[in-house]
Amino acid sequence: MHFDLIQTLSLAGKPDVPNDDRIGCATRHAWVIDGATNLGPPGLLGELGGAAWLASAAQRAFASADEGPLQGICERVFDALARDYARDRQREPLAAWELPRAAFAAVALEGDSLVCAHLADCVVLHRGQDGIAFLTPEPDREAERAEAAALGPGTGAHGVRTPAVLADRRTARERPRAVLGVDPQASRDGTLYTRTPVARGDDLLLLSDGFAALFDTYQVHTPASFFEHLCHHGLDGLARTLRAIEQEDAACLRYPRFKMSDDASALWLRIG
Repeated sequence: MHFDLIQTLSLAGKPDVPNDDRIGCATRHAWVIDGATNLGPPGLLGELGGAAWLASAAQRAFASADEGPLQGICERVFDALARDYARDRQREPLAAWELPRAAFAAVALEGDSLVCAHLADCVVLHRGQDGIAFLTPEPDREAERAEAAALGPGTGAHGVRTPAVLADRRTARERPRAVLGVDPQASRDGTLYTRTPVARGDDLLLLSDGFAALFDTYQVHTPASFFEHLCHHGLDGLARTLRAIEQEDAACLRYPRFKMSDDASALWLRIG
């Protein structure tokens, strides 16, 4: 078995800010990476912000990985990130919040099974003969919504650069959490792996949390309705729905959040 690519889509949250998501696939493994929003100016890694640096470094590592068991691929990625960070770092980080970090999810075909790995809040959906299931935890941004609401109405409309939001996000960033970062042992310890049987014709969706917001933040789709819409309108139709909701709530009042729009990426694969 192998992966057939059906569609990919990746949108920046703002047209004037680079997209820190990365997606890709090879014959038997695929991945999505979501770089965590920078909370300070570039400098630690030169002119490139930490989110873009980490997402690009992880993209190179996944793309150059030899086919094989997913755990081995991921562990080589973790080691590559540590080596690249040691090479590219310009100074000591100001604090733990400045260390580059990301969410990721990856999948690989191993025999007649699919193995899924993830850290943090990227999402993988599988549609097979027995129905549709999340291979990662179901999206849940309730805690983030509560934190945004606690900072006052319309927090996200003013962006992450306001002093109150920036201080809050730096504090939150320093809380212990399993993420993809530059400490390979921490990434190894935090990564969760699952295995599920698959067959030819099954569909897979890999999503960054900005695209998965259709499930949790905006609650306009169930997995079943998402796939139904996907089959009739493609990823582009879903992306238009996503951005229309965000534009209609540009003040971030109906849906408290830290950005009006996040980077949003999706990869649609079929097992061939």
